[in-house]
Amino acid sequence: MTDKRKTRQGWFQSGSPWIWMNGGAVSIAVVMTLGLLAVIAVRGLAHFWASDLIEARYVIPGEQPRPLIGEVVESEEVPRARLAGAGLPVENEGSEFMVRKLIKVGNRELGADFVWVVDNWLEDVSKPKDLVAIERREWGNFYGRLLAVKEQGQVVAEGDAAWPALQERLERAKELHNQLNRVERVDIGAINYGMERLRLKARELELEGALTAEAQAELDRQRSEYQAQYRALEDQLAKLNQALARDSIVVQPSTGQEIELNLAKVVDIHRPNAMSTGEKLSFYAAKVWEFVSEEPREANTEGGVFPAIFGTVLMVMIMAVIVTPFGVIAAVYLREYAKQGPLTRLIRIAVNNLAGVPSIVYGVFGLGFFVYVLGGSIDDLFYREAAPTPVFGTPGLMWASLTLAILTLPVVIVSTEEGLARIPRMIREGSLALGATKSETLWRVVIPMASPAMMTGLILAVARAAGEVAPLMLVGVVKLAPTLPLNGNYPYLHLDQKIMHLGFHIYDVGFQSPNVEAARPLVYATAFLLVLVIAVLNFAAVYIRNHLREKYKALDH
Repeated sequence: MTDKRKTRQGWFQSGSPWIWMNGGAVSIAVVMTLGLLAVIAVRGLAHFWASDLIEARYVIPGEQPRPLIGEVVESEEVPRARLAGAGLPVENEGSEFMVRKLIKVGNRELGADFVWVVDNWLEDVSKPKDLVAIERREWGNFYGRLLAVKEQGQVVAEGDAAWPALQERLERAKELHNQLNRVERVDIGAINYGMERLRLKARELELEGALTAEAQAELDRQRSEYQAQYRALEDQLAKLNQALARDSIVVQPSTGQEIELNLAKVVDIHRPNAMSTGEKLSFYAAKVWEFVSEEPREANTEGGVFPAIFGTVLMVMIMAVIVTPFGVIAAVYLREYAKQGPLTRLIRIAVNNLAGVPSIVYGVFGLGFFVYVLGGSIDDLFYREAAPTPVFGTPGLMWASLTLAILTLPVVIVSTEEGLARIPRMIREGSLALGATKSETLWRVVIPMASPAMMTGLILAVARAAGEVAPLMLVGVVKLAPTLPLNGNYPYLHLDQKIMHLGFHIYDVGFQSPNVEAARPLVYATAFLLVLVIAVLNFAAVYIRNHLREKYKALDH
């Protein structure tokens, strides 16, 4: 008994239990993280799969049968008492639970596009291969049967011949819509931007008293050129709209009536029940790419999130460019130049405390100081001709990036200072003994050796900044931005423009959407995409850090 007690005491004294406890805690944390990512990925990415469509009759006891066409979104078991409490005629016989299904029936203009049904009351369930799912630019999906294809109001194909005739016309409609969008967003957008610059130029000359007759004539000439280009684009738009309105289809929903849809309002049409596994995989890849590369539609509940991805990455990159030099300079001063005393310790305490300030406080500070004070002063000095419309005196990309830079500055300072503190004193003394000055020792020896720690601080800053939402709602992020902040209009990078952000997009779709059921999978998909964006940015920073660590490893010896 004594030997066992001694063995047990020796095992505890060796520290093995703590090693196992720490290892178990790390394993649990990893499993929980991977599980969370798996749930987000499965719930989000499953949205883009071409699910089979069912056709059935929904027969509630005591009511008329109702035809139904749609796709099963989810299924769950619910107590009979819960269904009875909802007013459904549920008998008490049989199992205590019943299965109910959430079915996306689409056809929003005809009623709710999601319905809950009790599985026991679905009759004559089948999956006909002729059922079509139509993704529209407005009003969500449409489910039904394709009856005919029309051109200029005349039927050109119907029955079995309608589907092959539709494919060629659908591709034509997509190409025409892309041309129309390019003319409206790029060409006409450039003309509008040029006209606005002319207006501001005339106003600037007027304020300076330099609006001579020659200058006015030159402005009028340029304005006339823009107007001529605009009229030509208007004629092109009219022709494109006329060509786009040529083709239409006749479809039949579950209710039986015939509805005509113009192909100008259609994004894609597919027959999921007739698709092979390979075709579904190809369709899935195309839809994922559309989600990543297209703009949102239908109050952000459909379409893609490319503007949000672009805004998030651009804002984080500008933030990194701003915060890195300021954080490094502050850390170098505190560690290498400042006299170590009560004041320096107080500054370090203040920096550490700033890291714990709620992010919304930074948002209020950014709105009050950056937007109203600094931005308003810039407008008064450099953009008087734009008054009373603010240029930098309103939330925008620059102020969002600066606010995040202030928010993440303590992280970079602390990480850089810790990296500087780990460099042995003998390396500094050796450099000075060889004749180098203090500044040469700092910039050629100390800072290169501390660069991996600087990159660690930048990694932490990027991870925090990319996921922030609360401060950005005050200083530059909006639900839907009309254009990207980086485009072909001079000066190309528009720091005064508002941007979209993945984090705010998740909040908007999840909590402000008029159609909760349609928005839920997009919330998961966008959240998973945000995690991927942060991971890619961090992996890039980790690669640079490891490269720097290998490059300056020889200085440690």
